[in-house]
Amino acid sequence: MTYAQITGWGKCIPPASISNDEISQIVDTNDEWIASRTGIKSRRVSHVSTADLATAAALDALACAGIEGKDIDLILLATCSPSTMVANTASMVQKNIGAIGAAACDTNAACSGFLYAMQLATAQIRAGMIKRAVVVAAERMTWYVNWAKRDSAVLFGDGAGAVVLEASDEPSGLLASKIGCDTEDRNILHIANCGTDLNKYEPIGPSDLMFEGREIFKRAVKGMSQACDDVLTQANLSLDDIHVLVPHQANLRIIQAIQQKLNIADEKVMVNIDKYGNTSAATIAIALCEAVENGLIKPHANIMSAAFGAGLTWAASYIKWGERVTPINAPSATLPPCDKTGLELIAESVRHCVDQ
Repeated sequence: MTYAQITGWGKCIPPASISNDEISQIVDTNDEWIASRTGIKSRRVSHVSTADLATAAALDALACAGIEGKDIDLILLATCSPSTMVANTASMVQKNIGAIGAAACDTNAACSGFLYAMQLATAQIRAGMIKRAVVVAAERMTWYVNWAKRDSAVLFGDGAGAVVLEASDEPSGLLASKIGCDTEDRNILHIANCGTDLNKYEPIGPSDLMFEGREIFKRAVKGMSQACDDVLTQANLSLDDIHVLVPHQANLRIIQAIQQKLNIADEKVMVNIDKYGNTSAATIAIALCEAVENGLIKPHANIMSAAFGAGLTWAASYIKWGERVTPINAPSATLPPCDKTGLELIAESVRHCVDQ
């Protein structure tokens, strides 16, 4: 039987950041209010495009796997903030990493996008249609933020993560998965003023992240918990068999509620929302990389991951790690220098939002 083993992993974290204290210069808030309600202390703001973030993460994942872009058959880019809609942003990543002739496609399941893309790429490898894929999740969520609104302004950040999947005889990689979508209340989390349903000849305000926090909390905890139970049943595992939980980093309270429902100890849960905020599809990809880097993921670890996103999409996955937890080649991809602070990068957007 063929499996889709994770052989490479990489991330791209933009250098410019905005702390909670700096956010308080824009909206009426403070560090204690933000941290106590979300767990976020800081978030990153990108000075480059989504395609550039995705390219850097993909190149580091390729280096980690010890292969080159020309060896790749498929690139799936999970994003809801693409650089371009047509042509898709994945095609730019394909060009940048030298994956000549590889299939390239964007996938949008919002914050669940990385796990959706992992399932799609894994299925193609296991079916024998391809041998190697790069799954990337990259977001510039700060591009959508209305900086005049406290509830959304404090939550989101930019970044990217990627993995290389390769055909293998070893039972590893994504071994069980459950993805779905609860459309009954899809409007409780969405981006307004964006898409072809708009009248392009009428002036509109800036794109705006709209959400109902309490409803999202309830549905996220319920949906992610149930999906995890389904995946455990699929894989014939118990919670005691899980070594690491890598959840979507949307809100620390949601992570803790999932952890409590699954009865998983603190030391088994990967949390980095304090550093990056909610980077949508990229949160799990980045967290997975850091869980390997800090030794939380060990050889042959059993990993549970879960996410929810706009739509309302949801996903849960059981990943079996392979033997290797160190890169074959060290990461070397770099972004162009950034000569601005996080506040300087968003200054024009802040002015537009305040003027509306």
